[in-house]
Amino acid sequence: MLTIVGTGHVFRIAEPVEFIVRHTWPQAVCVELDPVRLAAITGNTAGLRRLRDDEVPEVYRASAKYQEKVSAQNDSTAGAELAAAVAEGKRIGAEIVCIDRDARQVMAEMWDEMSRGEKLRYRWSAFTDGVLGMKKVDQTQQEFAANEDEYIAKMRKKYPTLVRKLIDERNTYMVERIKKTCDRYPDVVAVVGDAHVEGLCRLLPEREIRQIRLAELLDPEKLAKVRAMVWDNKEREE
Repeated sequence: MLTIVGTGHVFRIAEPVEFIVRHTWPQAVCVELDPVRLAAITGNTAGLRRLRDDEVPEVYRASAKYQEKVSAQNDSTAGAELAAAVAEGKRIGAEIVCIDRDARQVMAEMWDEMSRGEKLRYRWSAFTDGVLGMKKVDQTQQEFAANEDEYIAKMRKKYPTLVRKLIDERNTYMVERIKKTCDRYPDVVAVVGDAHVEGLCRLLPEREIRQIRLAELLDPEKLAKVRAMVWDNKEREE
């Protein structure tokens, strides 16, 4: 079975993600990371050349700083849930598979391909998001969970290049790596941003997929049901 866990990189959800990986007992854990980001979140940067600021796209640096700021407001660190999935996967002997493109390249391509109007809207949104911090993140998550299709449709109209580069094209890239991993192992967990879950599932119609969404990880009552479901499946297998 393929279990896809939808997360948010600024939320404090490392522990439930770790629990899911541990008790699902997969042979492989796919994570929405490229090798460079994997090295950064695990601290294993040996052999990697440290890039100068002028070698990293400005839009990428700004996004990373924003995630760090909001994560700190939430008593977490950016990508902590991905780090937890990697650590627990290694502990149980699962293969760790990076399934994402180089984030710096993706962000640079997005910025180059954006129209002037889309860039202006993006800059204004980034400014207001920075002012509102975690309050805006929570509001966005609630709107997304309430009607995902409508939210994505609005985003696609307002930020067509952003949605195409950050969601659509990355879904296509990630799904190929997930398919190859599932061809090698019967039980796989994929930990990705929640906005990717439905798109990945649509591209994997032939797979048996169990979805666990960010809204479930953030709600104590729903999370208790997720824990029970994962634990129950483990008991049955044993």
